Amino acid sequence: PTLLSAMRRDLGLTKSQAKARLADEKAAAVVETKARRIAGAAYGGSWFDAESGKLTVAVTAAAPDATVDAVRESGANVRTVTVKHSARQLDAVKARIDRLPAPDGVSGWHVDPRTSAVVVGVIGAQRADNDVQEFVERARAAGPVTVEETAEAPETFAAGTVGGDPYYTGNVRCSIGFSVHGGFVTAGHCGQAGAAVSGWDRSHIGNFQGSSFPENDYAWVNVGSGWWTVPVVLGWGTVPDQLVRGSAEAPVGASICRSGSTTHWHCGTVLGKNETVNYSQGAVHQMTRTSVCAEPGDSGGSYISGDQAQGVTSGGSGNCTSGGTTWYQPVNEILNRYGLTLHTA
Repeated sequence: PTLLSAMRRDLGLTKSQAKARLADEKAAAVVETKARRIAGAAYGGSWFDAESGKLTVAVTAAAPDATVDAVRESGANVRTVTVKHSARQLDAVKARIDRLPAPDGVSGWHVDPRTSAVVVGVIGAQRADNDVQEFVERARAAGPVTVEETAEAPETFAAGTVGGDPYYTGNVRCSIGFSVHGGFVTAGHCGQAGAAVSGWDRSHIGNFQGSSFPENDYAWVNVGSGWWTVPVVLGWGTVPDQLVRGSAEAPVGASICRSGSTTHWHCGTVLGKNETVNYSQGAVHQMTRTSVCAEPGDSGGSYISGDQAQGVTSGGSGNCTSGGTTWYQPVNEILNRYGLTLHTA
């Protein structure tokens, strides 16, 4: 019930609307897998439409009518008129842009299935900068690109020692992501491989066993010295502590909640996937963008949709007073990279 209350607070939903949305999103995740397979090379991406409660699938305008009909029969809404490029083509464009050196005035770039283009974000105050203009020109040469202004540059959410229920690496405070068998996963910018980690009470937990940042933003820490792992995400009194039962990926448009040691529990929606975020330390790839707010110290914390683990907090812009945008590193990529197994209930 308190999870529904948090969704009501952050998403403006009634209790019945929140329950219905969670059920619709679960169904949409199943439809997404089926529709992608049916559409094949004509698949242009997908997103959850909260108004209709269904998944919308973009299918290229040149696709045969039989393909469009089959995708629609899978349970999805279908968009074709404005879809000029397949998801595979757009991913290839983004991959070419990923190879370009990005100046600080570029906040990141991502594939947008709604516009069938790659969106490049630039900081509004630096849009006229020569390096930014050159990057945009080179990006447009790679394929279909639109430019979107952002007010702030993304930053990671690590912080100095301020207390709470965190973990510490030296004087840096971050947040635990998800328990895995033998440890937990978190953000890579919180510590380098070999660095010692202590818990909220400053007792030794373990060490970073693997860490990658930038390019990626993930890491894992082994757990010992009397500490143990549990398949739980803290609700911080806003909601009950949440059991983790798997890591099925939520679609774009789905509701999602975040737990972190600074701002605790907040919810929002998934805005985009496979985005590149250009931090001052370098670009990080394959990130998921959300409307959930976060602040320094929340880095590494849990993103969860229903009872399914989604990822660990990387960074963003804004705060939990005025609102913000955040990105997370998908948890399944971390598990696959290090051969880890999620601890589930």
